[in-house]
Amino acid sequence: MFEVTIIKSFSAAHLLADIGGKCEELHGHNFKVEITVAAEKLNDIGILVDFRFLKKVLEEILEDIDHKHLNNLTAFSGVNPTAENIAKYIFEKMDSRIKTAGVNMTRVKIWESDNAAVTYSL
Repeated sequence: MFEVTIIKSFSAAHLLADIGGKCEELHGHNFKVEITVAAEKLNDIGILVDFRFLKKVLEEILEDIDHKHLNNLTAFSGVNPTAENIAKYIFEKMDSRIKTAGVNMTRVKIWESDNAAVTYSL
């Protein structure tokens, strides 16, 4: 099994319902996103997938949430915009767009700070 990981970042604000404490107030993060894709075989030129392709797709997805108040977005309507739910959102968006490259999503890891991260995988 071969895996490729890319890392990008975005900034956004949110408030978390029913969690208690300061996080119920509007606050923001500089999120770091790691996405990993995998496949059994390399393509005809000996790579799993072009890094540029993955970066472009992820940048397009992040454009919709970068510098936004996540609670106000349709994607998080009725969903607490936790790091866990952000990871799932990015995973599902990436997964639907990378199938043409012959790879599968393995995981999305979201870093909310230097010492706190969540991972979503199937």
